Amino acid sequence: GEKCVLRLSYGWRHWYVCSYFAYKYREIMKEFWNERYAAPEFAYGETPNGFLQEQLPLLKPGKMLFPAEGEGRNAVFAAQLGWEAHAFDFSTAAAKKAERLASNRGVSIHYEVADLDAVKYPAETFDAMALVFAHFPAAKRSSYHRNLGTFLKPGGIVLVEAFSKSHIRYNADGKAGGPRDPAKLYSREELAQDFPGFEIILLEETEVELNEGLYHNGLSAVVRFIGKKL
Repeated sequence: GEKCVLRLSYGWRHWYVCSYFAYKYREIMKEFWNERYAAPEFAYGETPNGFLQEQLPLLKPGKMLFPAEGEGRNAVFAAQLGWEAHAFDFSTAAAKKAERLASNRGVSIHYEVADLDAVKYPAETFDAMALVFAHFPAAKRSSYHRNLGTFLKPGGIVLVEAFSKSHIRYNADGKAGGPRDPAKLYSREELAQDFPGFEIILLEETEVELNEGLYHNGLSAVVRFIGKKL
């Protein structure tokens, strides 16, 4: 039969997909994430990401975008700080939990079910954007990041925390979470290249002890980026 050449992976799950069926990648990933987010527990907890929790109070509230936001913990945190929080994810299960979390916290968020190939916002709409452990296929990462950057106003801030290339050594048992495919892990150089036309405020690789719900736990290697759109 046809040689299977495409390996799709996340966590402990791996799929080997023949090139003829490679176009089904998004549907496979939607199924994976809907299954994860359908569980009663919040996969990554109800409290915001620690890096976002440190940085967001330093910014003046405005209109903020959260791509690939999952169950809404970060968008809800932003709304609690007075931001007009907009979020999207391709998981319908995630959207339902995000809306429930917002209701429980007494805030509102604007949540859209959409994937990165279809989402559309007017250019220069947002004052800030946060990408929290939003890992994209290597072939699409740069184009996704550059397109997302167009949604920011001049002077807008992008905040990124993601697992770094070094994280593969920290995640041998899978408890720390994140992609097990090195191609889906990020480097400082890649992030700098993905956001041209941004002043680099922070760009670092560091270790952090994660305690985020069921799937991000333990010592991890992350890359952090804060950029200001010129």
